[in-house]
Amino acid sequence: MIPDDHPRFRSLVIRERLAECAKKGIVAWEGLIAHGRGEAFDYLIGERTTRSALLAERTAAALLMTARHPVISVNGNTAALAAHEISELQKACGACVEVNLFHRTEGRVEMIENLLRDFGVDVFIGEAERLLPLSHDRAWCRRNGMFSADVVLVPLEDGDRCETLVNMGKTVIAIDLNPLSRTARSATLTIVDEVTRALPQITHACLGLSDSEIENLISFIDNNYLLSEAIREMTARLPDALD
Repeated sequence: MIPDDHPRFRSLVIRERLAECAKKGIVAWEGLIAHGRGEAFDYLIGERTTRSALLAERTAAALLMTARHPVISVNGNTAALAAHEISELQKACGACVEVNLFHRTEGRVEMIENLLRDFGVDVFIGEAERLLPLSHDRAWCRRNGMFSADVVLVPLEDGDRCETLVNMGKTVIAIDLNPLSRTARSATLTIVDEVTRALPQITHACLGLSDSEIENLISFIDNNYLLSEAIREMTARLPDALD
């Protein structure tokens, strides 16, 4: 039991959730390492949504709302952490939700899809094919799902698939707490925020942006600026953190 007055309560609850899902096979054991790395960067931004992240989240909403065929790609960590948030975002923007895994087995895919359905997600199913030019199992996707998408939201992503999707001409929105990662630098738009904070902000923006705001946000996408701002926001906190 984690006492609710513990100063790390939320973080510890998330860790317990991931560990539980890892024991069930929903989360790959390697995913626990990836989560710990992201958590370290979350400390640097003060475990909060920064100004640059909020701008990126509003821009992500604009991209999803104007997409011809938007897809939210979900892996084990994302499903374990944010199934409810994915469901709410899907309702707000109408995106297809498709499971895509690096450590892929049909059993894991089925467990993750069932977890998402439990939270009200309409999961895109169908025959997966090896359609992406990758040498590992992230290459498997549905022809009428991610392969046909024009905009793909990829929370907690692998850098090589992010690069591949961009090279295929897709607009890729990444959620990555590390602004120095290959994913963050390869994506069309990177949100440097924790996934359970980022997804509700995107949903909120999908429901509230005006047509003119959407047009302005899409017209001025500058991922280099957003990443530079994220790094500046991290470094600006360091003197206060050391006091």
